[in-house]
Amino acid sequence: MDRYKFTFVILVIFLKTGNVLSENNIFNVNNIELTKKTIISNDDLANQAIKKAFKELTHKILLKEEVKVLSDLTLIDIKDLVKYYQVLTNENYEDIDKIKFNVSFDRDKLHALFYKKGISYSEIINKELYLLPVIRKKDKIYIFNNNFFYTNWNDITRDDLIEFILPVENIEVIQTFSLNKDNLIDINLDNLFKEYSNKNVCLVLIEEKNLDKKKIFLKSRILGKNIDKNIIVERENLNLNQFNEKIIFEISETIINLIKSQNLIDVRIPSFLNTKLVLKNENDFVELNRRLAKIDLIDNLFVQEFNNEYILIKIKYLGKLEKIINQLKDQKIILNFVNEQWNIKIL
Repeated sequence: MDRYKFTFVILVIFLKTGNVLSENNIFNVNNIELTKKTIISNDDLANQAIKKAFKELTHKILLKEEVKVLSDLTLIDIKDLVKYYQVLTNENYEDIDKIKFNVSFDRDKLHALFYKKGISYSEIINKELYLLPVIRKKDKIYIFNNNFFYTNWNDITRDDLIEFILPVENIEVIQTFSLNKDNLIDINLDNLFKEYSNKNVCLVLIEEKNLDKKKIFLKSRILGKNIDKNIIVERENLNLNQFNEKIIFEISETIINLIKSQNLIDVRIPSFLNTKLVLKNENDFVELNRRLAKIDLIDNLFVQEFNNEYILIKIKYLGKLEKIINQLKDQKIILNFVNEQWNIKIL
């Protein structure tokens, strides 16, 4: 490719990239279902869908305490954050009164709001968590059998944000608890979750000492970090089954908040990565740009220098470098640090 043509292609790509690379989906909320009543106008129905979508979005990406910071937003404020919404046709639904909406919120406007409010948001990539709830009642330990929580966990809690995976019955796990029955909180998570050493895991110890409240200890490892937490759940005049369901909901919500806390992105503190792309094919930069556009954490791309052999690129990104590297790998982009220079290549 001659220099003029090469320069033209690079400039076109760079200009088309703009300030926002990512065709993100973290800020999209799909399948908001509402019931159409004759007295409700289409505009009012859309407003309801937008409010419901925003509530779901904040539940998905914000810590529990941060959701309260946005509680004073009006409908006008929320609508201003919407990029577009889509009304799904109901011809395929059995109930013709049901209408579904897809709502896409504007990434830049949300970032500006979070910056103004001092809010960090969470983008969870790994949604799997391996969990083992265990009951300790007097001198007995219930792991797989006679354990309401192990048997009913995924029938009670349903959350699209995290997939709770309970391990199958294992004699080695039973032996581990037997050997540590006097000191359960010191059990090594690696001994319980040997097959999931690189995964998010959590041991849930539920004390059966008091009928009116339950003391729960969480021993977790999230993104390689050990996190312990105590929870007290009050019964509040519930029957036993309702109380047990409440316990599962409270534990689930706490675990989700812990996972969010380890995946926070602070829009006030962006990072920059200077890297070099060696050109082996004339469309390498085009392909790199296409793949980078799929990574929401990448905020911007600056071409600093280019010629027929290589391009020097500055990448503005949010979050931790390790997370960016993993997302690059998912797009078959390899980032290496050699001779004090970051090099990027596409596979």
